[in-house]
Amino acid sequence: MKILFVVNNFYASGNGLSASARRTVKYLKEAGEDVRVLSGRNHEAESPQPEYLLGDFHVPVFDGLIQSHGYKFAKTDMATIHEAVGWADVVHLEEPFIIQMVTARIAKEMGVPCTATYHLHPENMFCSVNLGDWKFLNYNMLRLWRDLVFNYCTDIQCPTQNVLERLEKFNFKSRLHLISNGIIPDVVLRERQPKEDPSRPYLIVCIGRLAVEKNQPTLLEAMRYSKYADRIQLYFAGRGPEADSIRQQAHALYETGVVKYDPIFRFHDREQLRQLAAKADLYVHCATVEVEGLSALEALQQAVVPVIAEGELTATSQFALDGHSLFPTKDPQALAACIDYWLDHPVERQQMGWRYAESTEEYDIHKSIAALQDMFAQAVAEKARKS
Repeated sequence: MKILFVVNNFYASGNGLSASARRTVKYLKEAGEDVRVLSGRNHEAESPQPEYLLGDFHVPVFDGLIQSHGYKFAKTDMATIHEAVGWADVVHLEEPFIIQMVTARIAKEMGVPCTATYHLHPENMFCSVNLGDWKFLNYNMLRLWRDLVFNYCTDIQCPTQNVLERLEKFNFKSRLHLISNGIIPDVVLRERQPKEDPSRPYLIVCIGRLAVEKNQPTLLEAMRYSKYADRIQLYFAGRGPEADSIRQQAHALYETGVVKYDPIFRFHDREQLRQLAAKADLYVHCATVEVEGLSALEALQQAVVPVIAEGELTATSQFALDGHSLFPTKDPQALAACIDYWLDHPVERQQMGWRYAESTEEYDIHKSIAALQDMFAQAVAEKARKS
């Protein structure tokens, strides 16, 4: 099949959507599919560049904020979009934005079937401008996405059950497929029998963009309630628009003596994140809005026990294996209780870590790719029958 991926910024680093798209394209190609990309320019290197290149679109007023999330929008170029769609057997939309709206209409005019992946909620965007709790705004934005993008698609990949149920409630017309974005099978770097060193601090790792919806301040506030606060080294692996604010809050905990170790902030590549997760005593995920949370899965591959926020719009809680790994979103006292439980039970924590590593096997990206291939083939075959 000739599959066209449509994404504003295919090459952005530090952006989960772009990283997922790159990984999916890579493994589809390895599975024998002919895949091309319609996208904005790769600004981080001279090559590679997308097969169908679009110019940059700068959003007035908000462009700096958008780029701080590791994101860029692309301009619509009708000639380029027509050329790209004309090449494809099936068009796959990675976002619900302007270039996808235009591409979906052109595909319909040209008789090329469209599919999509639901990668983000409206709340993911509006949290950045403190409008994440405006239900009327987010509700109507999702209806617009449904009517202007997703209902042009025969099939939609829903990475989690949480997403699938939300789209069902909004009466999406497309067939909904429960298909994880998937993670790459990996070797566990953690030692089976690590040597206990009572003098070292407990390492608690939080991986992800430093952004409002990721809610890292809940972890900082939890230190005020944890009996182990003076033995915990917090490590935030990520960057984003809230970096300065979160750093200040974290350093204030250190300055006022709430924590003994100044929290660490660094940005890492995938290999460095593997090594960090393998050393961690706990992994904490506080996001209030999360479609799937692959960074959590990739950490769990390294046999680290997670503590994950549970809420209406965060699907990452599906990875938890018991209640000690769950706390209500924005509840620092409940988070502290979970942290203290796992630090109180080192033998159970070690055993459970290996159970978590085993649990990630069902999210093997090869299974996801096979399911996506079936979805694409179904869309193409249905179009052929109707032609």
